[in-house]
Amino acid sequence: MSSPGTSFANKIEQSRLSVAVFGAGAFGRNHLRVYRELEQAGHPITLAAVIDEDRSRASRAAEEWRIPAYPSVDEFLATSPRIDAASVCVPTSAHYSVASKLLQGGIDLLVEKPIAASTEEADQLITAADRGERILQVGHLERFNPAVIAVQPLLNSPMFFEAHRLSVFTPRALDVDVVLDLMIHDIDIVLKLANSSVREVRAVGLPILSKKVDIANVRLEFKSGCVANFTASRVSTELVRKLRFFQPHQYVSIDYARKDLLIIDVAADGKPIPALSFTKPPIEAGEPLRFEIEAFLESVRTRSTPKVSAQDGREALALALRINAAIAAHARHAGLDRFQT
Repeated sequence: MSSPGTSFANKIEQSRLSVAVFGAGAFGRNHLRVYRELEQAGHPITLAAVIDEDRSRASRAAEEWRIPAYPSVDEFLATSPRIDAASVCVPTSAHYSVASKLLQGGIDLLVEKPIAASTEEADQLITAADRGERILQVGHLERFNPAVIAVQPLLNSPMFFEAHRLSVFTPRALDVDVVLDLMIHDIDIVLKLANSSVREVRAVGLPILSKKVDIANVRLEFKSGCVANFTASRVSTELVRKLRFFQPHQYVSIDYARKDLLIIDVAADGKPIPALSFTKPPIEAGEPLRFEIEAFLESVRTRSTPKVSAQDGREALALALRINAAIAAHARHAGLDRFQT
């Protein structure tokens, strides 16, 4: 007869999730790290494999994390043991080809943002996930930023947003422009916080160091009357990741990088010079990627809708592509061909 402790251990073992990471670049390495940290912390998961078409990169990751490596999705599905869930961290242009095969193979997925390169591909992934009753979460990481989590109970009809996301240039993610690379983080957050559809898009963008748009400025007007301004650059000399918004009698400032939230309340007392009060709400400490992956694993276990659903990812992608169309239209109108590299 087994002891109570043995019985509990067996139940945990039976519920262990086997996970893999597709893509061993910068994003993939972070997913590998977090899965292994969770495994070592006692979470019932097993990091089972890494897959990357760059054989040397796959080999290095396999050696570092002591797991098997595979050069392609097809070889992995044909020869590997069964897995339950996976992170898709390949370049955006390959999201659909990789994710569609994995969904067909009955695997739950966390796909890095953006969900796909086109809304048509996104729709096909959503259909495949629904048909196979698979979890499909999109990796809009800032949803899990502690400052963003803390601000949501404080929302009160925000009417003006100002987002700045600046980064130094790197050769990473040059298969997409700055809107799909960086700005889409803020697009997703503002769509969530504004809770309204977009009525008008005005945008300008320029290629600087790559053949795609590297810096962009966007103004959105929502049907609610809310307005949002976005600036994104991957050719900056500094790193900035901030979102500010105004709502009745209140100014809110989020620093994503510092995971910091500042609230400035304006006293509505009719005095010529209103009083200001400054507060910093409590923030839960933690790494956003770990929160994101833990939420994904919870959805896999409970078969519940992800906190960032595939439909959320599709809406952010659709707006990003609408912004890109506005940038292209402005470039044609303004004759910006001379900026092309």
